Amino acid sequence: RSEVLVLRKFFFLITALLLLAGPALGYDVLLVQSSRNAAYEEIAHGFRISCAKDSRFVVLSDYGKVDVFRIVREDRPRLVVAIGDEALSSLKHVRQTPILAVMTLGVRAANTRANVTGVDLFVAPENFLPVLQSLNAKRVGMIYSAAKTGWYVKRAIAAARQVDVEIVPREVRDPRDTVQALESLTGKVDALWMVPDTTAMVRETLPAYFNFSLQQKAPVVSFTAVHLGQGAAAAVDIDRSALGRQAGQMAMKLLNGVNPDALPVEQPQAFSVKINPVVLQNLGIPIPPRYISSSTHY
Repeated sequence: RSEVLVLRKFFFLITALLLLAGPALGYDVLLVQSSRNAAYEEIAHGFRISCAKDSRFVVLSDYGKVDVFRIVREDRPRLVVAIGDEALSSLKHVRQTPILAVMTLGVRAANTRANVTGVDLFVAPENFLPVLQSLNAKRVGMIYSAAKTGWYVKRAIAAARQVDVEIVPREVRDPRDTVQALESLTGKVDALWMVPDTTAMVRETLPAYFNFSLQQKAPVVSFTAVHLGQGAAAAVDIDRSALGRQAGQMAMKLLNGVNPDALPVEQPQAFSVKINPVVLQNLGIPIPPRYISSSTHY
């Protein structure tokens, strides 16, 4: 009987030690990805290059429903990385663990939480202006929602003023206002600058931008090369792999003890300018010599 008691005590001791050691045996990074999107995959690959830490990988679209908050609570990773807006949304109840958001439009809104930082989708306005100038754009229309991209448009206006380019802004509060906003720019602009704004630009209103471009002979400069095949003349396209590496560098700082609220949301550092020569030809605009090598046919 005494031997049984000793074994029981030994068993309970081992169990207690394992429970205490549980959190210490956890991994460093929980990667939460919205879906198996090619752009997200590039970002995840780039992230792992610059942040080669122990990690767990969860793709939300692989499951009917997944409780990410429970995973964080039970696994206790030191850092959670959200790739895509759905991934970030799934972490809305996580308040203690640091969160690094990448390829999301919502990171600046979520940044009001002390545990959230990341890299957004907005290439600095100063990097769009040389493209617009090369297309001889003097008056540039921007359609936006003040709540989502007002901060960016203000920066764009200030930057454009420095190089004698006039931004003609049109605020919308509902996607249904976009067509009317475009019509109000008739005869008033010689280019359109598209921003990643989910109010000003939705799938249903995209054709209106490119129809306006053809009718007004005003090139559209977009934030993604995806639009080149739909009618945009040029795009300042983010390098997804580099975006992942940039996020990985921020992750290393967080893992080394820097608080998220001490790391401001960053803008993408690596990008390329891509041109659709067919669209430019249809608009009667010569291909800028500096961008000939980046021309792509669609």
